[in-house]
Amino acid sequence: MKVTIICASTACGRIGPIVSGSPLDREYLEKMRLETDASLIGANTLRLGDPEMLGPGGVTLRNRIRAVITGSGRIPVYGKRLFLEGRGRRPIIFTGLEIAPDLRLSVGRKATVVGINKGPFGLSIADAVSALARLGVEGVLIEGGAGLNYSALYEDIVDELHLTITPKLSGEKGAPSLADGPLPLGRPFLDMKLFESRVEESGEVFLRYKIKKR
Repeated sequence: MKVTIICASTACGRIGPIVSGSPLDREYLEKMRLETDASLIGANTLRLGDPEMLGPGGVTLRNRIRAVITGSGRIPVYGKRLFLEGRGRRPIIFTGLEIAPDLRLSVGRKATVVGINKGPFGLSIADAVSALARLGVEGVLIEGGAGLNYSALYEDIVDELHLTITPKLSGEKGAPSLADGPLPLGRPFLDMKLFESRVEESGEVFLRYKIKKR
């Protein structure tokens, strides 16, 4: 199983309020979806936007898994395009074992609810990835947000980080960063190895890192 975090940030490291790249960055994200078997987002990413996790050209990849993880079980199923019928495989919602039965009743046939164990901070991302592996998934694309990225990195399950630095500055104190959590990810830093970089006319810098396992 290969786990990749993909993210666009400002030059000061903020990813929220939601930071979007250029059409070139969107094209890259959609290409990465084509090259992986599943996407995983946090519930807050769904609340703040209306992501469908589509492939190149906005095409629905019908055999690809699109998943959301929620600790609270409060998830906006209605009014979100992700849960519309006829748009590919039924989405998966990962939530806590104790919440899962009630959430299954509330979402009905709009999604498949899977209960997972707790992790160091919230739900276990490793448990969610293992559940996806049992469904035949070989590559997972984690698409944010900050808490989900942090937990996945803290649990040491991430293989690569694909980061687009946009020509933007936020500076907003407390705005979400690429990974937000209560403790350092390393001692004090988590090391990475850069293996690809390119600068585009859009002003964006595309970076690919391998995460050094602890």
